[in-house]
Amino acid sequence: MNILVLNCGSSSIKYQLLDMAGEPLLLAKGIVDKITLPGGKFTHKPAGKATLERETPIPDHAAGVNLILEALVDGTSGVLRSLSDIFAVGHRVAHGGEFFSGSVLIDAGVKEKIAACGELAPLHNPAHLTGIEALERRLPGVPQVAVFDTSFHQTLPREAYLYGLPLECYRKHGIRRYGFHGTSHQFVAGKACRLLGWNVNEKKIITCHLGNGSSITAIDRGRSVDTSMGFTPTAGVLMGTRTGDVDPGALLFLIEKEGLDADGANALINKRSGLLGVSGLTPDCRELWAAVEEGNEEARLALDMLVYQVKKYIGSYMAVLNGADLVVFTGGIGENDHAIRGLVCREMQFLGIHFDDEANAGVKGKDKVLSRPGSPVTVMSINTDEELVIATDTLDLTRHLAR
Repeated sequence: MNILVLNCGSSSIKYQLLDMAGEPLLLAKGIVDKITLPGGKFTHKPAGKATLERETPIPDHAAGVNLILEALVDGTSGVLRSLSDIFAVGHRVAHGGEFFSGSVLIDAGVKEKIAACGELAPLHNPAHLTGIEALERRLPGVPQVAVFDTSFHQTLPREAYLYGLPLECYRKHGIRRYGFHGTSHQFVAGKACRLLGWNVNEKKIITCHLGNGSSITAIDRGRSVDTSMGFTPTAGVLMGTRTGDVDPGALLFLIEKEGLDADGANALINKRSGLLGVSGLTPDCRELWAAVEEGNEEARLALDMLVYQVKKYIGSYMAVLNGADLVVFTGGIGENDHAIRGLVCREMQFLGIHFDDEANAGVKGKDKVLSRPGSPVTVMSINTDEELVIATDTLDLTRHLAR
């Protein structure tokens, strides 16, 4: 059963095609980039075949979807005999608001709710809808599933998801902590427990998804009970270009002093801040470490801030959970940057984290235990696979519709 997984962003579409008939098998993946922008580019990587790269104008998401489908059945780069070989399509959807606590088959009512959440994710949900509707036109009758970034966090208690604003702000406008990266947090927690021979529903886990966007989640017996991202993905720890937590009064001060409008304030906190803003160089940790080697103090400061804030969130979630059995690092930084992991876990023995620097050294992209034998808290690096989560949920919800 071939499942096409789509992640439609504001100006891109990432995709994977997986054969889910048995052990999951990746057939092809790629990206449609710079949709509606100059320099449109399409990259298609079929398993066992040469990569296809094309530079072409991509006027909208529908055109991007057409490029993907044509490549999948192309005589040279294709991996399918025909589009009828696609059993179902799974979509990553950024925001499900309070409507969805799990993945769902897409119908007219689901599309209406995704549209209603567009105000909460204006750069993403409209793009997701465009992708869904483009697939409906090209693959009529093929079932589609929505998998929401926010749904895993719908188990947060009220004291965790509400802000100290007048309650009317929540009742009228839905202002609350929603959290994101839910598919990744849920996946790596479950995967780590399987590798350890544990039942995830019996353990207390802190998952650290660290990348260009970063979030930390406290998981109590399989349920998310707190998470660092909030109403938007801007909250939490310092990120590539996002501020992380910041005093809202400071933003109001800057808005007045710098004469910022809403777009200017949004650009400040989402595109000009974080590792990039502090270092003045780059949002990329690899480039920051290279700058540190050359003696750049701002690069060192940016990395120190990231380490400090991740450490602080782990400590606070230890308090929320009354201890933890497992801490997981994942995401582009979490899986690949052994220095960040080591610094975060340094001098955490009082919380039960006995880190093994030798086991951690040089580990990139591996599922591995990074704590010492006998450590009260196990620390692991785990590769995330959000596309596999989406494909699995899609298959589970559509299997009974076998054509």
